Amino acid sequence: MNDLPFHHSLHVIEEKCKGCTHCMKRCPTKAIRIFGGKARIFSDLCIDCGQCMAVCPNDAIEVEQDSFEQLNAYHHRIGIVPAVFFAQFADTFSEGQICRALYESGFTHLYLSETGIDILDKLGAPEIEHDLPLISNFCPSVQRLIQIRFPLLLENLSRVRPPAQMVALFAKAELKDQNDSIGIFYITPCAAKIAQIKTEGSEENSLFQGVINFDTAYNKVRTFLEMHKHQESTDKLATLSFPTVTRKASQWSLVKGQSNAQRGRSLSVDEVHNVIEFLDQLEQEDNINLEFLELDACAEGCPGGILTVRNRFLASERLRHWSLTLPKELPPSLIKRITDQSEALAKNLYLNPPQPKGAMKLDQDIGKALYKLEKVHQILAVLPSIDCGLCGSPTCRALAEDIAQKEASIRQCVVLKLKDPKELNALAKIWGERPTGASVLKDDQEQDS
Repeated sequence: MNDLPFHHSLHVIEEKCKGCTHCMKRCPTKAIRIFGGKARIFSDLCIDCGQCMAVCPNDAIEVEQDSFEQLNAYHHRIGIVPAVFFAQFADTFSEGQICRALYESGFTHLYLSETGIDILDKLGAPEIEHDLPLISNFCPSVQRLIQIRFPLLLENLSRVRPPAQMVALFAKAELKDQNDSIGIFYITPCAAKIAQIKTEGSEENSLFQGVINFDTAYNKVRTFLEMHKHQESTDKLATLSFPTVTRKASQWSLVKGQSNAQRGRSLSVDEVHNVIEFLDQLEQEDNINLEFLELDACAEGCPGGILTVRNRFLASERLRHWSLTLPKELPPSLIKRITDQSEALAKNLYLNPPQPKGAMKLDQDIGKALYKLEKVHQILAVLPSIDCGLCGSPTCRALAEDIAQKEASIRQCVVLKLKDPKELNALAKIWGERPTGASVLKDDQEQDS
């Protein structure tokens, strides 16, 4: 969360893109434009939520994929697995069988990322003084959204390390005496987590050596399970080390999983468009009388992640059902392990203060920025304000801003094209554009007459 350039995990495959505008219309931060019949993602606005990828009918938006081959570079291969990964499978496969398949895929150690919640509880990690309401930093897309669009709310973001980071620190501490190489890999349902881990210099980048997508891991595990479904595995399973987590922690990635564990008044909001609507309201209200906000960019929380495989409602139900079989308290063996590493972990409980990210500033010079802002208002006055998206910008305001930045032309407005072409050319000249092609010829003919 330092002031670093964002790495982005989502990319447009131009050969497949047909400029259909589905992605542009769905993008919650208006980060996509259509230029020359192809989608372009404005990196300054993108929060890697994956909404564009979800709605693209042509599979023209791809997410970075790391393979299991990268595990081979390390002697100790640690997999940090969110509980929702187990919920991707039908009830016919037990959590133990899924763990076994992950071990057989190359991991030497497995930890549940939600165990970080239990570690923080045992260490006692009070929040640093903050504005109310406290906003969870669990969702990386929401973190980026606040940095880009709601910088006044940065003081509300939690500074306590997210659970996956705590587990990574815990795993490193437990293996600190090993002389062999250690690689820590996060299995993610989320494109934003990939971006977070791959942002050079970030907290995640220093803790994780790689990230594996849910769909990639699911396919590998499912293939193994199908090949060995008739094979007895009791002896093998008995020798493996399994992740442990409490009932409360296992539900952390579900909607209300965090807010239900809080004291005082709290609220949960899921799906990024709903989150933006709520944050807009939060910025305007002084007395909201809430102490904690759980904000999830994905519908239904992590079970709705862009890289998940199973229907999010079925996945949520399985995770809740599994959580009922888990203990309310940690076993003594894990408590001892946490206590043994408490001194090292206590030094790394908090993140550095997050920094705002200037998104699509009209200009670095405040005088020029004010001039361009006035220009935006003047352009908006002549645009139709119907937000049809046919111009290649998501809204009329976005088109006006693009014109002010000389990234677009008022000639792109289809509605104005259907009106008097002479008026359109006059408007283009007002905004500093030179008529081109047929427009020049027509103007010259009109002047001659």
